Amino acid sequence: MRTRLIMMLGAWLSLALLSIAAAQPTPASLRFADAIGPVKVGQVKTGGQIEVPYITWGGDVATFAANGGLATARGSIYDGLGLNLKLVPGDDFPTQVKRYLAGDSPYLRAELRMIGLASEVLGADPRTKPVVIMQLTWSAGDHMVSRSHLRTLSDLKGKKIALQQNGPHVGMVDDILRTAQLTWKDVTIVWSPKLTGDGSASDLFRKDPTIDACMVISPDMIGLTGGLDKAGNGAEGTVKDAKVLISTATMSRSLADVYAVRKDYYDANKDAVEKFVAGYIKGAERLVELRAKFDKDGKFEKDKEKADPYWAMLTMAQTILGKEVLPTLEVDAHGLLMDATFVGLQGNKSFFLDKGNLDGFESKQSGALDLALGQGYAKVRSGFYAPDLDWDKIAKVGGLKVIDAAPSERIKAESVNAVLGNALAENTIVQFTIGFEPNQNVFPADVYGPEFLRAVKAASTFGNAVIVIRGHADPTQTLFDLITAGMNKGFIQRTGTEGNYKYFFQGKPLDLSATNQIVDLIEKGAFAGGNPDPRQTMQAALNLSRTRADAVRDAIVAYAAANGFKLDRSQIQPVGVGVAEPLIAKPTNLDQAKQNMRVEFRLIKVPAEVIKPANFNF
Repeated sequence: MRTRLIMMLGAWLSLALLSIAAAQPTPASLRFADAIGPVKVGQVKTGGQIEVPYITWGGDVATFAANGGLATARGSIYDGLGLNLKLVPGDDFPTQVKRYLAGDSPYLRAELRMIGLASEVLGADPRTKPVVIMQLTWSAGDHMVSRSHLRTLSDLKGKKIALQQNGPHVGMVDDILRTAQLTWKDVTIVWSPKLTGDGSASDLFRKDPTIDACMVISPDMIGLTGGLDKAGNGAEGTVKDAKVLISTATMSRSLADVYAVRKDYYDANKDAVEKFVAGYIKGAERLVELRAKFDKDGKFEKDKEKADPYWAMLTMAQTILGKEVLPTLEVDAHGLLMDATFVGLQGNKSFFLDKGNLDGFESKQSGALDLALGQGYAKVRSGFYAPDLDWDKIAKVGGLKVIDAAPSERIKAESVNAVLGNALAENTIVQFTIGFEPNQNVFPADVYGPEFLRAVKAASTFGNAVIVIRGHADPTQTLFDLITAGMNKGFIQRTGTEGNYKYFFQGKPLDLSATNQIVDLIEKGAFAGGNPDPRQTMQAALNLSRTRADAVRDAIVAYAAANGFKLDRSQIQPVGVGVAEPLIAKPTNLDQAKQNMRVEFRLIKVPAEVIKPANFNF
């Protein structure tokens, strides 16, 4: 079981006492300044131990590992680097921000868009403006659970979503809406004060059948649905027909967990910051190596458990986070770590330095500030800094591995086709189309640039998905050749007058708008050897549709290269559909025929066995 547990549990304990576990559908204010009240900026306390917040998340177990516990342990990674740290709970983000501003800790720990929500408060004083120093992980354990009537993200329009206020899922919902080309005005948000438990989005969804979807962490997702690829049956606490509409298991580059520090501390203590970053990445490297061994073996040898270093890591996490959060080591603690995709040294370099990374720091910051201003969390646009760290120096300081980037092409077309089979509809996340003229095989960026950009962005954020480009052809010529060949051979009879013809095949009515039946007759050779041969015509249409799909794929790849965008070509998979799925089965004029001449984009989920989390560590 993979779990992302209670990231913000403590953040709303005081609110819960006031709200009687009820959500506020229309909060008086979303502005972050109102959530924390007035705070006096203080000087950072630098004597003795430096406080560093952590949250209940698998990525923070690497911080525990590097520090050897809550206090820097002798012989730990951070001790070897000369640091003296005290790890403190940070799940209560507003309180964490208050302590950051007051100078109790120079560090801030959050999902990057949460820093955006607080950006006006954090940037009001130049001393406290954040420098985002490091990305820890991408999430694979956050989910939108919906009722059965929602099939794709586009179906969210006009629907009601339960969502924790000021939590990590605000940014995820923003990504979801952008992917579906919807806005926040297109949905109704039912705000929850808590991430999990009474009054949470999951709780509201369970109690209120008018709520169409909710944003949840893995334990609540499992409680509602029974599992990532399951639907609730109403038994054992599940909600009848509740399912995962979208998950960060697929939307793998949506939630970026980061550490930031105050600008005044960064300027005065850059060497210590570099050591902090180096130590964390070293701790993550060790943790990933141990995790990979356990995930491969699937169990501990009982006589070696106490000496097993991974067992010790999980035990430390359970001790710090509590047995109520992590009841078991093999399932809950290990599951917490499996939800976290550690990005490592190479991932940080890509996040901060790669200008073509559409889910890198610059893009995420811009989106975070747009969200903060657009939804009223802030009245002033106040950005934050990227670090000017020497990553080669950090690699030497931490003794880190320099790993080459992941292969540029990770996904094999035959693997995707074999997995999807006839499950195209249920695996579709969102879809859109472009049209073209007869005989068109060139798709210039000047005309189709917006659609190309949408596809490239989707491929970036949904790293565990593919864009299937499905070329379609108009069936008119195939139908004409079928009728001609059938009448020439005497298989088809026609009655009536022009414009009102009726057709019969071997004495039975033949409906030319019944595409599946028509295609089946042709494929089975009912008109083989006819003049003309409709099977050859249909095959030519299939070939043409695949050629167009290939042309669109090539145009997207060229568009990404021309604009410096990072793109895995194997995430763009062309498919020829031919005449099998016309929008208008029997066109009566050219305008109707043109509606069938289209290229369809489908963002498709790809199961984990096809794409592995390690593919994204670059």
